[in-house]
Amino acid sequence: MSDQAEAPEILPELSKSATRLKREKLERVPWDHSGKHPGNRFFTWLLDLMFEYGNRFIFRRSENDQLPATKGGVIYVSTHINGLVDPMVITRVQDKRVISLGRHDLMTRPIIGWWARKFGSQPVLRKAEIEAGIVDAEYAKKINQRGMLTVSSCLAAGHSAVVMPEGKSHQDSQLHALRTGSPRSALAAAGIAFQRDQPLPVIQTVGLHWRTHYLVRTDCYVEFGPTIEVPQTYDVSSRESLSSGIWVEPSHEATISLRDEMFEKLSPLTPEAPDWETYRAWKLIANMQSNKAGKSINKLSEEIHETRKVRERFSGVDNSLIDSAKTAAKILNNNNLYANAIGPHNRLKTSSASEFTLGFLGLMMMIFSGLIAIPANLIQTTLAWILANNSDEGLDSRTTYFMLAGLFSPILFWWFPILITIILTSDGIITMDDFLLPILLFLLIHICSMIFIYGYDFWTDFMTSLRRRKLTNSSAGKELNNLLESIDLQLVALK
Repeated sequence: MSDQAEAPEILPELSKSATRLKREKLERVPWDHSGKHPGNRFFTWLLDLMFEYGNRFIFRRSENDQLPATKGGVIYVSTHINGLVDPMVITRVQDKRVISLGRHDLMTRPIIGWWARKFGSQPVLRKAEIEAGIVDAEYAKKINQRGMLTVSSCLAAGHSAVVMPEGKSHQDSQLHALRTGSPRSALAAAGIAFQRDQPLPVIQTVGLHWRTHYLVRTDCYVEFGPTIEVPQTYDVSSRESLSSGIWVEPSHEATISLRDEMFEKLSPLTPEAPDWETYRAWKLIANMQSNKAGKSINKLSEEIHETRKVRERFSGVDNSLIDSAKTAAKILNNNNLYANAIGPHNRLKTSSASEFTLGFLGLMMMIFSGLIAIPANLIQTTLAWILANNSDEGLDSRTTYFMLAGLFSPILFWWFPILITIILTSDGIITMDDFLLPILLFLLIHICSMIFIYGYDFWTDFMTSLRRRKLTNSSAGKELNNLLESIDLQLVALK
């Protein structure tokens, strides 16, 4: 198992947005050191609804473990490979008000920044911005301590926080070295809570899993791992200073100890593979083992846990089974197929008449619902596609743009076709129908949009079956089935 000392500590490449320091807007970010949440309650509630719709828009299947019960505040930590989608999927399953720490420019951008400030998010100026000369260390310290003390005070008051402790997004299959911001905030929160005679906060590790994280309509699974107790390490004088709104650093030893414990317990919830090729091989073996046991994997959560068993058995092992699995998984990946393309008999699934029927049904659903859904969603979806494919933010931000399209469609974009319809149908006389019509049109757009999405799912299933058929009839497909037969025999021998 990797440890913090061996984990890669790579500063992120700064995007254009991250290089734009807007001090005036950073100064106006709401903060509060009394324990009161700095966000607006109404807009927090509205954003929660938007998260729910955005989640339904970008994910086909969304699973999450039962939320662990806690008395005090909770700081949720996870790996960070999927941009703003990562904190969104954690936030939407909370039963407490959430406060977050995020990159400074997320609080100062148009539209997104306004919502982030209403949500109560706190900006962070990272080491990368300091070393690049974007900001001086003194100002970064001021903003960061203000934000961390706000988060700590909220945690002490029983709220929750979502923090990505790596301090950046990345595309690696292993956890990167953790920054000290989250353990420092947690320790400070414990000191404040102890001083105010409130329950001490805990750190909750979170595993975020995706079928393919940068694709729309993929599967998502939010896993809650081990809970870490946060110790109270401050003396009386320091606790009093923290409670009065003066930041006091926790001891270096306590910070490093808590950071290392976070790494140790969070790392197993990530793929923790040397590369994605190896991880896909483990997934293939997990599916084939389950098929042999007569219990095919149907959910992403099941696949994650079965793959973890394979990792524990074969991690660091280099043998013919892993080599064959890597080659077979590569053939599947090159044809845009997953390990679930393997049938119960550990051969490529054959196409069925039901897939053709559902594909035709999906096409009809898209055609008829698209008469309303496409005009209502064309602008934001096109914009998301352009930004996703031309952004300098990296692959991890791709789904973010589609998530934002889903978030803001109901409150910003759907009203344009609704307004045009009202203008075209209005006779100049205001009646009760003029008040009911916008509501009915809004519901109609929502229903048609969801029908279009489900139709798209049926259609993609049909296209997947065509890719399986094409692969089966190719030389690569014959090689794949030979590899699957070899893997199957080796799995029998390993029992």
